[in-house]
Amino acid sequence: MTSESRHLSPSEGFGFGTQIRKSPYFDATVRWGAQGFSVYNHMYIPRDFGDPEENFWNLVNDAILCDVAVERQVEISGPDASAFMQMLTPRNLSEMAVGQCKYVLITNAEGGIINDPVLLRLAENHFWISLADSDVLLWAQGVAVHSDLDITIAEPDVSPLQLQGPKSGKVMEALFGDRLNDLKYYWLREVELDGIPLVVSRTGWSSELGYELYLRDGSRGDELWETIMAAGEPLGLKPGHTSSIRRIEGAMLSYHADADINTNPYELGLDRLVDLDMAADFIGQEALRRIRDEGVSRKQVGLEIEGDPLSGPNTTFWPVNHAGAAVGKVTSAIYSPRLEKNIALAMVSTDAAALGTEVDVMTSSTSRPATVVERPFFDPKKSLAAGAGSH
Repeated sequence: MTSESRHLSPSEGFGFGTQIRKSPYFDATVRWGAQGFSVYNHMYIPRDFGDPEENFWNLVNDAILCDVAVERQVEISGPDASAFMQMLTPRNLSEMAVGQCKYVLITNAEGGIINDPVLLRLAENHFWISLADSDVLLWAQGVAVHSDLDITIAEPDVSPLQLQGPKSGKVMEALFGDRLNDLKYYWLREVELDGIPLVVSRTGWSSELGYELYLRDGSRGDELWETIMAAGEPLGLKPGHTSSIRRIEGAMLSYHADADINTNPYELGLDRLVDLDMAADFIGQEALRRIRDEGVSRKQVGLEIEGDPLSGPNTTFWPVNHAGAAVGKVTSAIYSPRLEKNIALAMVSTDAAALGTEVDVMTSSTSRPATVVERPFFDPKKSLAAGAGSH
């Protein structure tokens, strides 16, 4: 996007063509200062409200409202919805309650990760898969064809917003009173706000206290955005975008960057999301059992990269070398102004994955020394986001 186009009207300036869908909040985000967009799940997503460091501080000190309608929902319903949903994921869902959310992996027959969504259970046989950036609607429909299960798979009229940051709870009180004060981490509730139908969950892609508000009527997107901003502005709420700085601090995965179809859960240290002993069968079960037994040849690690602050996130995978040999790649890198360090997620061979290992990172401009460190880089127990409860 050129700098000239950033100041044009929505109809003129942000032109990816009609094949890229605009969210119900698109016009509102432009009014509130969105200056640039990228594409995620075939939709526009605001990625620029000015200084990304200011956006980060707004998030961690106050609260931000983000258009994440790109988290498109795949709706699984029908008498066999529960059995079908378990078929898609290696995470054991047998004790997942109605009203609960779970972070899950969707794997293919080789154990590769197709998506790492949040799963919402709205009723006994009614689920939403809240997607990362890949076409799970098509995957689910393909799996269903010969499954002999009685299910319906569709994309509902649902568009989430993220309200994230330490003051998000106060904003929610301003909107809903005390109706949602007892909503636990990774649980949801169906509510209305001035007649606007919503599902609200205590989730988000920020590692901070936060909520997601799933709008169930796209015609009321502008109204919902303005209602939230009106209630939140006196409390410090700002419009914003998902923060690369904060999500890398929290070691949160970005699909296509930190994981893809050729990445398996064991390489990411996500063993807790795989239950090879449950009674139900799931896609990738045999492959994941073999991977577990044989071990992996590479692992995701955290890196601290020396030198001056990085000017922004990496836009290519940076090679990682150890003892003169190529051992992997940096998948996500950023400068954290809070930690005053360059931090990164990287996929490296297991012989270079031990804490304290010194490596060299070939950035777009130079080679920099780096050290393997623990991840997440900040608040490793997710206490800010979780409070009480777990996911």
